[in-house]
Amino acid sequence: MSDDTSKALFERAKRVIPGGVNSPVRAFKSVGGDPVFVDRAEGAYLFGANGAKYIDFVGSWGPMILGHAHPAIVAAITSAAARGTSYGAPTELEIRFAEKVIALYPSMEMVRAVSSGTEATMAALRAARGYTGRDLVVKFEGCYHGHADFLLVKAGSGAMTLGIPDSAGVPARVAEGTVTLPYNDVPALEALFASRGKDIAAVILEPVVGNMGVVPPKPGFLEAIVSVCAKHGAVSIFDEVMTGCRVARGGMQERAGLRPDMTCLGKIVGGGMPLAAYGGKRAIMEKVAPLGPVYQAGTLSGNPIAVSAALALLERLDGAVYEKLEALGARLQAGFERSLAAAKVTGCVQRVGSMVTLFFTEGPVTDFASASKADTKRFAAWHRGLLQRGVYWPPSQFEAAFLSAAHTEADVDAAIAASEAALRD
Repeated sequence: MSDDTSKALFERAKRVIPGGVNSPVRAFKSVGGDPVFVDRAEGAYLFGANGAKYIDFVGSWGPMILGHAHPAIVAAITSAAARGTSYGAPTELEIRFAEKVIALYPSMEMVRAVSSGTEATMAALRAARGYTGRDLVVKFEGCYHGHADFLLVKAGSGAMTLGIPDSAGVPARVAEGTVTLPYNDVPALEALFASRGKDIAAVILEPVVGNMGVVPPKPGFLEAIVSVCAKHGAVSIFDEVMTGCRVARGGMQERAGLRPDMTCLGKIVGGGMPLAAYGGKRAIMEKVAPLGPVYQAGTLSGNPIAVSAALALLERLDGAVYEKLEALGARLQAGFERSLAAAKVTGCVQRVGSMVTLFFTEGPVTDFASASKADTKRFAAWHRGLLQRGVYWPPSQFEAAFLSAAHTEADVDAAIAASEAALRD
C-alpha cells in the first residue's frame, strides 16, 4: 500500500467519526501529522495500513503485557466465542476470574466485573458514597479516572494533552462534588481533611500516575492516603487500571505493601478485551446491588470471551515476566538518558517497572504543575523522529509508554538509536 494510506483513511474517518478517532489522543493533535492506521499487530510490533512495521511502545495503552496476539490468549478467545459471545447470565468463568483477582489483590475481599476502567472508577466511587453516606470526592490534579462527569476535573490523559483539563458538558453542580489537590502533597491532603473530613466519602488516585506521563509517588504519599482516610472514615481508592498487574502482579499496592479500601482494575486484567473490575472490603462491596442499595449493572459485565482472555493472560504472569520487564525498562531508561546527554537536550526519564516517560523538562516531575512545564514542541519533534524510524511511541508528552514481554533487547536498542537520531534532527 502507498504511504498515503493512513492519510486517506483519516480523511474518510473524519467525515463519520468526531475528529476521525474514537478516543482523542489517537488523533495525533499534540504531535502533528496524521495518525497511523493499524492493520494488525503481533508480538512487539504494529503493522500499519500502509504496510510499515513499527516497534510498539503503546501496547494498546498497557494491556498487551505479553505482546499482541499471544497464541494462548487468541486460543482462549476463539474457544470462548465458539460457545457463544454473550449470555447475560452467570458463568463459572466469572467466579474463576474473581477468585484470581482476589488472590492477586488481598485488599479486594469481593470484586465486581465491569466493561471499562471508567465504569470501574464510577462504580467504586458510588459504592464509597453509599457506604459512607457522604458526597465529597477527592482526586489529584493530572490523574485521569475515566470520563464520568464528576471525574473530569483537572484530569490528565487526553484532557491534559488537548489543553482542556475540564470538559464542557459537565454541570457545575456535579463538578462541585469533586475537590482536587496537587499530587504528592501530603500537607494539602491533611489540611483538607482537617477542614472538611466529615464530608469526604473517598480519595481516589493513580498510585503511579500514567496519565500525565509517569509520575511516581513520593515516599510516604500513598501511606498518607490510606492512613488519613482510615482516620476520618473515608474510603481510600487506588485506581490501578493502568498499574494493576503492570508494575507487579498485585499492582502498586503490592510494591508499596499497602491495602487500600477499594481498588479499580482494567487494562491488563482484561487480557486486552473490554473488561475491568472494582472491589475492596467486604463491608463496602456488600452495599452493591443486589445485596445493598448501591445500584450498578451491565449486560456485558463478565462477558465470557473477555473473562476467558483475562484468565489466559493472568495465569501467565510469573516472576520471569516481571524480571524481563524490569531489565528491559532499565535498559531503555539508561539509553534514553544517554541520548539526552549526548545531544545536550534538557529532559528526564521517569520509570516504574515497565512504564516509561521521557519528559522534555528538568526533572523530577512530581505533579501536574511540573509536568505542565514540559516542552511539548520538542516532544512532538522527537515523536515524529521516532515514528519515521519505525518506533511507535505514545502520541502525547503526557502519556506513559509500555514495554511487553515480547520486546527484545534489540527492540529496545533500536528505540534508543532512533531517539539519538531524533534528538539530532
